[in-house]
Amino acid sequence: MTSAEGLDLLVVGGGITGAGIALDAAARGLRTGIVEAGDWAQGTSCQSSKLVHGGLRYLYQANFPLVNEALTERGRLLTTIAPHLVKAQPFLWPLKHHYERSYSALGVGLYDALAVAGARGQRTVPLQKHLGRKGAAALAPALDTSDLVGAIRFYDARVDDARLVIDLVRTAVGLGAHAAARTRVTGFLRGAHGTVVGAHVLDTETGAAHEVRARRIINATGVWTEQTQDLATTAGGLKVLASKGIHLVVPKEAIDAQTGLFLRTEKSVLFIIPWPSYWIIGTTDTTWDQDVAKPVATAADVDYLLEHANSVLTRPLRREDIIGVYAGLRPLLQPRLKPGARASSTKVSREHTVTRLAPGLTAIAGGKLTTYRVMAADAVDHALGEALARTLPCVTADLPLVGAQDYAALLPQAGKIAAARGWTLERVTHLLDRYGDETPALLASIDADADLGRPLSQAPGYLRAEVAWAVSHEGAEHLEEVLVRRVRLDMEHRDRGLGAADEVLEVMAPLLGWDERRTTAEKKSYTQRVAELAAAEAEATDAAAVARMSRAV
Repeated sequence: MTSAEGLDLLVVGGGITGAGIALDAAARGLRTGIVEAGDWAQGTSCQSSKLVHGGLRYLYQANFPLVNEALTERGRLLTTIAPHLVKAQPFLWPLKHHYERSYSALGVGLYDALAVAGARGQRTVPLQKHLGRKGAAALAPALDTSDLVGAIRFYDARVDDARLVIDLVRTAVGLGAHAAARTRVTGFLRGAHGTVVGAHVLDTETGAAHEVRARRIINATGVWTEQTQDLATTAGGLKVLASKGIHLVVPKEAIDAQTGLFLRTEKSVLFIIPWPSYWIIGTTDTTWDQDVAKPVATAADVDYLLEHANSVLTRPLRREDIIGVYAGLRPLLQPRLKPGARASSTKVSREHTVTRLAPGLTAIAGGKLTTYRVMAADAVDHALGEALARTLPCVTADLPLVGAQDYAALLPQAGKIAAARGWTLERVTHLLDRYGDETPALLASIDADADLGRPLSQAPGYLRAEVAWAVSHEGAEHLEEVLVRRVRLDMEHRDRGLGAADEVLEVMAPLLGWDERRTTAEKKSYTQRVAELAAAEAEATDAAAVARMSRAV
């Protein structure tokens, strides 16, 4: 990235939007670089609802273009781009009144129709199914059906959000992109007539400063958009409203159901989403006016989600059932308001905007995870300009990410792999759904070092090989990066994975050349993070919760 020739395009921000832009640009043949101040997906993109969905509630707001766009992208992710990561997921929509069935069926029917149209006539998920009270109770015994007339089953999809981002970056690097995490932009380089021609960057690990030359730069820093653009201009630009969403994680046995649940609340919607060993419940939608680097859940947030989830469950969830809590910030475009007025985050558009902040510097904000690819294409087109964008069009609509190309062909071999290694089919499926067609390479690492084939004693759902892979292939350089965004014990265990820290460090340390002092420091740092988050979650207000945090989440 520091060559005299420089880059065609530099992306600032390593979340879902920035990673998508880097892949889009690299796939067009542009010399591309991407820098991220922290770890890949460290902000919003590892703290979402982990859904790939059309946005059923946007349909009821008559935002048909946004829903159509999202459903088209959902189909691409399910079938071509990331089928190993993105899985079709059924949901039940409980109905309390007979009249609801008619308009709800019409809405979900249109949802299905748009999805089929977006997939050129292909059904990428099953169509809606209407159920009576008994049918709903059979699929979800945990659902209180006493006040229901039935339910509608419809489909969306779920995804490990952080893994999607990491795979986007890795795919871009495979196409020639340069990627540097833990690299903060501290300013922009100016050329003739004020054109932005590069960036000053700081390696936060070593303290080394560098200059990166680039013909075009795209600011894709999400809730940090305004801070980043202020480094280049004082003439204004995009305004972003940070909206906090929190989620609870409870063990699979806490809710007896074969399907997820979709609930409409007085403010927004609530999802109860099944994963193989747990449920995710979310989300809230509240304006955030604290430090954007420290989004944390409060006791009030937890109470809100428990209250709404328990309103439809036969066995109420208790605080003791919760094994994980996480919070993230949505970067919503701030509407123009009268002086002194304030936007409600639940009413702010989820659509994105691309604009030029200065010659050579483009910014993008807004949008949603599902439509990251469209956002990336729009940002690169804008940065290139109309004429060059026509010459170098976007080619990512049918471009598989790492792990996706031969996933479908490998999937039928899961039983054979399990039998040969004496593993359960569940373990092999877990690996295939995380690593796709790279699973044979991970298995080869176990064949080379049998110790890597051992499950983590405190988290037997994961192999030691997955920790090693996180370091050797996915760029992890800290204990927190493994536990929070790669082997995701942070959200799956009550102690946020702290009990497995020693074993994880045992695998990491030799790979990264750590001595005992560095290893001890890594555990101490993560232990402090766990304690501070627990203290924050006991507070009643955002301000009090943030005061508990000594550093970024």
